[in-house]
Amino acid sequence: MNTSGEVSIRPIAIIGGTGPAGMGLALRWARAGEAIIIGSRDAQRAQQAAAAIQLRAGPQAKVSGMENSEACAAADILVLTVPFEGQAALVKRLKPAMTDGSILIDATVPLAASVGGRASRTLGVWQGSAAQQAAELVPDEVSVVAAFHNLSAELLGGDSPLDCDVLVCSDDPDAAQLTRELAAKIPGVRAIDGGKLENSRIVEQITALLIGLNFRHKGHAGIRITGLPSGAYR
Repeated sequence: MNTSGEVSIRPIAIIGGTGPAGMGLALRWARAGEAIIIGSRDAQRAQQAAAAIQLRAGPQAKVSGMENSEACAAADILVLTVPFEGQAALVKRLKPAMTDGSILIDATVPLAASVGGRASRTLGVWQGSAAQQAAELVPDEVSVVAAFHNLSAELLGGDSPLDCDVLVCSDDPDAAQLTRELAAKIPGVRAIDGGKLENSRIVEQITALLIGLNFRHKGHAGIRITGLPSGAYR
């Protein structure tokens, strides 16, 4: 692991990357040869998480750990994997560290918790979706993409291919294309253009449905979109 923070060209910074979803994405992309920066409020915790990913991904993997703002400044591909209740405050805090031309890939889902802490529904967001809220908060020169909401964090953190499609929504076609390319690096995942960023409100709501299905049927449900031309699936 590179503890000094030096990484190869165009690293991916996973902000809030010590949670299950962030760790799962880091593992899959590190195995695919991407340079990964794990971001956390605590730099030491980020470095410990990076060491764990390095151990699983192998000696060829390029993984480092930094405090969130340092990770943000060190990369122009940012992936946000934090609970909704902390999203706005974190984006506001990191805004000065975001470089012009950066891409923020937001996987946040505005989930409400039911009795026992299990998510049962999505919360209403004034802007329409968590991703649209993030788009209001980032600098004008930063593109926002909504993606990776419907992947099982538990399966991401495993070793087997996933059986799931990733819907990618953005108002920036180039940022959306890059995100689809990253999604396709995860074994078993197909990436599909989900249209404008406003469609993220629909994609985010699917997550609560999947959580309910998983709870009732004791599984790890994902989604597959069928019937499209082969070119629609990356």
